[in-house]
Amino acid sequence: MTTTEPVARRARVIVVGGGVSGLAAARFVTDAGHDVIVLEGADTVGGKVRSGSVAGIAVDLGAESVLARRPEATGLICAVGLAGEVIAPTTTSASVRVGGALHPLPKRTMLGVPASIEALRESGALSAAGIAAVEAEASLPPLPPLERDVAVGPLVRARLGGEVADRLVEPLLGGVYAGRVDDLSLRATMPALYSALSEGGSLLEAAARVTDVGTHAPSPTPVFASLRGGIGRLPVALAATLDVRTSTTVRAIERTGTGYRLITGPVPGPVAYEADAVIIAVPAPKAARLLADLAPDAATELADVETASIAIGTFAFRDVDLPPGSGLLVGAREGLHVKAVTVSSHKWPMQTGGLTVLRASVGRAGQTAALQRPDEELIALVRRDLRALLGLTAEPVDALVTRWGGGLPQYGVGHVEKVERVRHAVGRLPGLAVAGATYDGVGIPACIASARAAVDRVLAELATRG
Repeated sequence: MTTTEPVARRARVIVVGGGVSGLAAARFVTDAGHDVIVLEGADTVGGKVRSGSVAGIAVDLGAESVLARRPEATGLICAVGLAGEVIAPTTTSASVRVGGALHPLPKRTMLGVPASIEALRESGALSAAGIAAVEAEASLPPLPPLERDVAVGPLVRARLGGEVADRLVEPLLGGVYAGRVDDLSLRATMPALYSALSEGGSLLEAAARVTDVGTHAPSPTPVFASLRGGIGRLPVALAATLDVRTSTTVRAIERTGTGYRLITGPVPGPVAYEADAVIIAVPAPKAARLLADLAPDAATELADVETASIAIGTFAFRDVDLPPGSGLLVGAREGLHVKAVTVSSHKWPMQTGGLTVLRASVGRAGQTAALQRPDEELIALVRRDLRALLGLTAEPVDALVTRWGGGLPQYGVGHVEKVERVRHAVGRLPGLAVAGATYDGVGIPACIASARAAVDRVLAELATRG
């Protein structure tokens, strides 16, 4: 007489949200041998990772690159067959606008926090008084060990002076988070620096340790990478391997005796989906609404996460001569609406037919007036700033405005602890997890890592059910 081992049935997992986080989560579930459906409210996938075209040239309309030295994004790119399409920047040299003039960004910084006084001098971004304030840190009493999270701005101002905070850290953090340096969390935005300060000491020396100044030879791997035609190809390639239902908004999630029921469609004619497990991969405000009844503590925490809206103007010009380099950053005190410019046709190997392609980002946390203008007015506003920044007066061959309302979560002081409380509250419900830019970082690799963590939790719980 023979016996056979019982075979665990394939579970049905539903992922809410078809951005990079949700699509990555769905791919990981599929690779584990379970059935998965992705429900996305928009009519296309990708969230804030999306490609388009200007003057017939493929461009990214949101995120434009990935950190190549983290394995999450590069691994997923290889998994969907795009390894041969990876490209590296042709230049990463960037400038910062200070006092009406452009200066090269100093080398050896951690998001603007300097690790080398000599590099600051070479940049010219700080005045003599600003350099002196950095040098004076050596005479200050050592920082006490950091026992709790602090805002970046006040710490930098107290240790290295206001110029470092306003001219370097604010433009860099503003470029990543569209946030204010005086409000953003050190632990959430610069975890390595936060850890280096766990024993206190000097901020300058901690930044030097984190950046490994003079310790190792330069890595042959580029810091950033993209794809020919734009990193927006990644979510499209992911979706092609999955069961994705676009234009399908999830209105509610209910617990059932065996899992969950997701309610979609119009109120008069709802459509329900049954699932053994659910991964919620949508921005914080939407996640808070979906969790209001299931996990009210988590919903309350998520509803408290502020977001910043931005708009990106993408332009194509003919016969213009721009300074070399990948682009520039602009601090909030410069009095301009544009906070960052990327000269895409300088930064990436693109086939542009001789055109110069650039994109300009507008919008900071708490600033929405400019974003409420019609596209034509916003384009005119950006062009005025481009004239001030680059002396660019030519008429564009083509221009496109892309708006990301509430696109960037703000990592305020205590954000890491907030995320821990959210995950603890959600973790009390079997087969439920959250993922996305709200939690562990706004970059594509960080979003993929959050998806991996959510899937691991759900699969572990499903395994206990057999």
